Amino acid sequence: MAIAIKSIPVLKDKAAASFTLKIAENIAKRSSVNFSKQTSIAVKILAKAKI
Repeated sequence: MAIAIKSIPVLKDKAAASFTLKIAENIAKRSSVNFSKQTSIAVKILAKAKI
């Protein structure tokens, strides 16, 4: 017995415009994480362990 394939919902009109606007806003305020402190600690640990 076959299982019916469900259709994929598609955004249209105002919903699509709102969605793309939210995407643009989130991309603009995206920031990166600075791991320099953690990296320096890891380097010190590895140096002490002579690895």
